[in-house]
Amino acid sequence: MNPHGGWRRADVEDGAMDVGRRVVLAAALGGLLAGCSDAGKSTAPTTTAPPAPAAARPAPSEPTPPQPSGPPPAAVPTREQIVARYGRQVPTSWGLEVPGSLSRLPGTRKVAALTFDACGGKGGSEYDRALIDFLRERSVPATLFVNSRWVDENLPTLRQLAADPLFEIANHGTRHLPLSVSGRAAYGIPGTRDAGEVYDEITGNRAKLTELLGRPPRFFRSGTAYCDDVAARIVTDVGERFASFHVNADGGATFTPEQVRKAMRDVRPGSVVIGHMNHPRGGTAAGIRLAVPELLQQGYTFVRLSDALES
Repeated sequence: MNPHGGWRRADVEDGAMDVGRRVVLAAALGGLLAGCSDAGKSTAPTTTAPPAPAAARPAPSEPTPPQPSGPPPAAVPTREQIVARYGRQVPTSWGLEVPGSLSRLPGTRKVAALTFDACGGKGGSEYDRALIDFLRERSVPATLFVNSRWVDENLPTLRQLAADPLFEIANHGTRHLPLSVSGRAAYGIPGTRDAGEVYDEITGNRAKLTELLGRPPRFFRSGTAYCDDVAARIVTDVGERFASFHVNADGGATFTPEQVRKAMRDVRPGSVVIGHMNHPRGGTAAGIRLAVPELLQQGYTFVRLSDALES
């Protein structure tokens, strides 16, 4: 997906702003686009994962289309309505976390949410089956943010994932752009230029996922996870919630397995964790396989984003 700065956000008890989330070191920029580019593919040595438990949880063999649940979604504003409402508004914040975004779950229990991005495009349309197989083996739920380009390349896989109640499918945008009403860039990637383009970035993939899933997605994460506060309000008006993160587990799919394991030690009650499921040759799957059992032993449970907000 996106680089996310290649840094994770540590738990800071005094509320100070996390430098790893807010500051991008120029020296590290070359490896930050790994979530979606060929240049960023991990060169870490392959780590052999431990054997799966005997009672491995199999993937659904014949996915059945999910059925809509709950009340019908509210009518989505038109592009013209969004432009009229937000076209002249000036953002006051920009970054990985803006008002209205979700990076921590409510409550103080030892609960965390694993989220994995699938970005698509050149170098980013693969599928990390080992990662998903491990989550199934351990019955660990996750929220999967899929980009329109990845969906087009992986339709059978997406249908299977959507049919598995362990996973929740979320919106990772249409062109995988930073979400801005003024064209701001993140990591050298130009963002959407105005309110109309913000709307297009959200609703293009939203319409595709709604058709495939039988219901609209509930969460949106932009390419690079950068957003401004006006764009975040547009996400809300369209019927989704902007999802950021608290712990960066794989540094944009650049981390080795041991680096992933170390990053996951920053998980705290309520952490939203970001990783990638589109780089099978990276260290994400092996690192998550190391880290998740440690967190389970510490008493953590994992939930989908929607489950946490409904509980």
